[in-house]
Amino acid sequence: MDEKKPSRLYFIGKKDDLIQAKRMTVTLDGRDILLIYHQRTFHAMDLQCYHAGSSLETGDIEEINNKHCIVCPKHKYKITLAEGEGLYKAKNPMEEAPTLRWYSKGIKQRVHKVTEVDEDIFVTLSHCPGWIESDYYQTETGRAELRKAQESEDGEADVYADEDF
Repeated sequence: MDEKKPSRLYFIGKKDDLIQAKRMTVTLDGRDILLIYHQRTFHAMDLQCYHAGSSLETGDIEEINNKHCIVCPKHKYKITLAEGEGLYKAKNPMEEAPTLRWYSKGIKQRVHKVTEVDEDIFVTLSHCPGWIESDYYQTETGRAELRKAQESEDGEADVYADEDF
């Protein structure tokens, strides 16, 4: 993200409308964003999962270690709504009796600030310095990869359209 660019509030919609919708996708300054309303809180993050670019729009919300997470519908990656932290479950083989527990991969998904002003909801794009993995799918190369994958899926669907199963 461009750290020198001034922050800007983007109007998203009326609070009541967004609460009713629960989720909404928008493109702000060329960036695809997912807005989620969950348990009386608005969250905004990059739309495509950092792992392989799948849309997070239909991902389930789960609570993991007291953190609300969206689960990528394609590969089941868990991402915290508030920080964009990637979580995974594993055993530490160095423990005497290894048990499964949740660990952090660090920040993987760019999250954006949501502000409410007089019943209006605004998003400010993150200007957090440095590369965050979900940034890839906001680049020309990442978007081209997503288009190619979609075209491939569409082509496979066409091949089987006339088949009798």
